[in-house]
Amino acid sequence: MTPRDASDDSRWSDLDRPPLNATALRRGLVQEGGLWREVEVVRSTGSTNSDLVALAGAGKAGEGYVLVAEEQTSGRGRLDRQWTAPARSGLFFSVLLKPAGVPVARWGWLPLLTGVAVATGLSRSAGVDTALKWPNDLLVSIGGEERKAGGILAERAGDDGVVIGVGINVTLREAELPVPQAGSLALAGAVSTDRDPLLRAVLRSLEEWYGRWREAGGDPSVSGLQETYAAGCATLGRTVRAELPGDRSITGEAVAVDGDGRLVIATADGVQEPVGAGDVVHLRPAQG
Repeated sequence: MTPRDASDDSRWSDLDRPPLNATALRRGLVQEGGLWREVEVVRSTGSTNSDLVALAGAGKAGEGYVLVAEEQTSGRGRLDRQWTAPARSGLFFSVLLKPAGVPVARWGWLPLLTGVAVATGLSRSAGVDTALKWPNDLLVSIGGEERKAGGILAERAGDDGVVIGVGINVTLREAELPVPQAGSLALAGAVSTDRDPLLRAVLRSLEEWYGRWREAGGDPSVSGLQETYAAGCATLGRTVRAELPGDRSITGEAVAVDGDGRLVIATADGVQEPVGAGDVVHLRPAQG
């Protein structure tokens, strides 16, 4: 689908959800010597990730390109799950990163790094306590219940790039939730749901963490990423079931995130098994 430019705001359908101010976003984020080089806002597209991967492949986007959509009609999550939300009800964007100098073996930390950055940025700007569900979900608390308010999807873009897509429910109302387990910043009691400062805070946090990680050569320990991720990870300390490729599953206690970003699960028979990919279900709350 061809992106539609967001400058045409004649189709507002909800005055409580004004469009993003692309000019102000560029002015606030694109700085000399900074990571972000271009911020494009489109009104609607299928998937910002797909669009940005295509732009990178055509040589039309470099590192630091940010593509934001007011609405995604074919947004994707992990395992090709669909991500849908009303127009202007959230933040739906993708960024292109090219971590030259970082061994490819450490690029698997980028989705986890993005999760830390998003959680940090939202804590500062929205005043909402967030937690991370391994490997890529953002959780908020609504009425004492954990709900998913966001997700992250990373895709390779050529030999030297990674496109990371982020979707965050901001003003989604209870009646608009796609599933009962979903949530939004507004439902979690955010002090602000103004998407412009929220997006700026998240992208500045991502720039900060990405810079720290690259300076450490992608080392998750030296950069402080591994420790910070573990501190904010709601999966650790819980009994979980990991649904793995090949119709296999593991049940046990999530005890650590290792140096490769894998979730380490201690099973009942005393084996500690690292999981690098899979769908994780929280079976019991963490013991406090």
